[in-house]
Amino acid sequence: MIPPDQHLQIGSLLFEGLDQIDLTGPFEVLSRIPNTTYRIYGKTADPVRDHRGLRITPDAAIADAPQLDVLHVPGGFGQEALMEDTVVLDWLRAQAGHARVFSVCTGALICGAAGLLMGRRATTHWASFHLLRYFGATPVNERVVIDGDWIFAAGVTSGIDGALRLAAELRGDDVAKGIQLYMEYAPEPPFNSGTPETAPAAVLQQARKAVAGMTAQREATAQRIATKLGIIVPTAAE
Repeated sequence: MIPPDQHLQIGSLLFEGLDQIDLTGPFEVLSRIPNTTYRIYGKTADPVRDHRGLRITPDAAIADAPQLDVLHVPGGFGQEALMEDTVVLDWLRAQAGHARVFSVCTGALICGAAGLLMGRRATTHWASFHLLRYFGATPVNERVVIDGDWIFAAGVTSGIDGALRLAAELRGDDVAKGIQLYMEYAPEPPFNSGTPETAPAAVLQQARKAVAGMTAQREATAQRIATKLGIIVPTAAE
């Protein structure tokens, strides 16, 4: 736990085509952590739309961000455009050199493209979980994975769980529990279909089919980046 009198700078990356819950779910937690400044940073200060059309405006451009104590990297379909964006990747590397990093969903792939996942235990959305090996990471099939100063949340809503774990790391369990209580975060999902392991086979098959095109595109990009990073990707048998 960090001393409570130490002020912390927390920043989230915003980009076109992100999944807004990857951003706004953790926002509900991160913006309530005591003695912090929370800001959202885009490549520019212009508004963007999430992949379902919700318009979101950053507080500032990444070039104007201070050195952060906590960097939050969300995911979503728009992640693909950042995988080879040198401006964003350079910024991530510079921030990650000093900040705790909190990755949600396919935000892990952006971090991987920046060369930041090598040797780390990590997780991401189930549809892209197999791609972590292209970035030198050890895939861990858990909802939240902690590796040193890094926290990885799996898909979408798991960002809330990861953010609460991060709040506890920063300010202690009682602070995190108080935030959870304020949010009345006590999920009781109507169906036991939230993971590939529990979803009915037909539902899972349809879900995989729906994202097959994007998954193939992500894999091609991951292969290209693995070559640039000099990563030898093990086969499934290995």
